[in-house]
Formats: sequence, structure tokens, C-alpha cells
Amino acid sequence: MTDDTTHRTTEPAGRRVALVSGGSRGIGRSVVLRLARDGFDVSFCYRSNAAMAESLQKELAGLPVRTLAAQVDVADGEAVRAWVARTEKELGPVDVVVTSAGITRDKPLMLMSDDDWHSVLDTNLDGSYHVNRAVVVPMMKRKSGSVINLSSVSGVYGNPSQANYSASKAGIIGFTKALAKEVGRFGIRANVVAPGLIDTDMTDALSDKAREELLRAVPLRRFGRAEEVADLVSYLASDAAAYITGSVFEIHGGITI
Repeated sequence: MTDDTTHRTTEPAGRRVALVSGGSRGIGRSVVLRLARDGFDVSFCYRSNAAMAESLQKELAGLPVRTLAAQVDVADGEAVRAWVARTEKELGPVDVVVTSAGITRDKPLMLMSDDDWHSVLDTNLDGSYHVNRAVVVPMMKRKSGSVINLSSVSGVYGNPSQANYSASKAGIIGFTKALAKEVGRFGIRANVVAPGLIDTDMTDALSDKAREELLRAVPLRRFGRAEEVADLVSYLASDAAAYITGSVFEIHGGITI
């Protein structure tokens, strides 16, 4: 898989199409797998790790759905629009969109550079805007759709040394609530999932001591699993959540209580 190509499997079409940003790793990867198992054809993007995307495509190959993978920087609105257009051409209209692409540049504010600030806001907040903007307008024309934007408990409660990340994730919450009010009359739902400490490649980098300190703050005494977040996304994408919109779902093992 090269920087400017996509790959698509040839299995029979599923009933609906889901689009997932940041789908090659962590929570996004689990979301892609779960939605594919739910019967969605899935288009996902990744920023730089082609090997992880290729690995995911191989895992998806055993499922009776079509998939499309594209290397896209979600901070680039034109690239996002091209990805969405290709998804609609190859897979069909998007029924569910999940924004999972995100980065961190953690530092105390006094040590944070302008680039640390802007790179996080550009990817996390602007990236969510670009994906939502490209997908929601066609949804409005069809009068149906489900939007699920990934935030974080850092966006709900704030976190030291994460002023940039917390701001971007809080922005996603405000953006989604405003969107829910705008598009509800078109039959579109928009919700937020705000995870806490989840076992991903980011948390794998923590020392044993750091993990122990963090776990003491979690009443359930464990990190969450990416699959558990994907289960919640799956529910919000389903018809079982047909009367839920404008809501923020925290999944954090009780760390904030």
C-alpha cells in the first residue's frame, strides 16, 4: 500500500457503509473491525503507518464486507473530501461516520510551543470538522445518518500538561452538540464517545510505575480495552440508539468520580 493509493477487498457488499478516520490503530482499529463484523462496508484512513493499515486489511479480508483504506492527513480538508468522494464512489453513500484520528503533544503550557498547540488542534479538532463537513451534507440530502465523534475525558474535565489536547477534545464536544441541533430535523444523530485510560500503543509506552499510579485512580483498577469502546460505538451506530443524539458517553472505569 503506497502513500497515494487505496486498497479494496472484493467481498460482497454489506448493507450499510461506515467511514472511520484514524482507523489503522488503537481505538479506531477496533471500531473498524467491530463495524465490519456488524455488517458495514468500511472505509478507513490512516496518517502514516501503511504497515498497520495493510495488516488491518488482511484481518478484514475474512469478513463478507467491502473495505477501502486511504492514507489521509485529516488536517488537510481537500484530502478528506477526496477520500469521502472515493468512498461514496466505490462503496456507496456513508451511513455512519466515526472520527477517531488524533494526536497528543503533552507539555505544561509554559513549555508548549505554537507548533505543539496548532498541530494538535489541526488534527483533532479541525480534522473532525473536515470529516464531518464532507459527510454530513450528503447525509442531510438523504435525511439519515449517524455521526460519532471521539473525544476524551480530558475534553470533559481537563488534564494537566494537556491544554492543547483538552481544548481540542472539548471543542469536539461543543461541535457535536451544535451539529446535533442543526441536523436532527434531517434524521441525523450526532453523539460523542469520551474514553478514559484505554489500553493502546500509547499506554503500552508507559512504565510499570506510571501504570500503577494511573490505575490507583481508576475504581475498576484496570485500563479499558479498545474493543469496549468499539462496542459503545457499535451501539450508537445501530438502530437501537435511534432516539439518542447530542449526548456525551464517558467510558473510563470511574476515573472521574
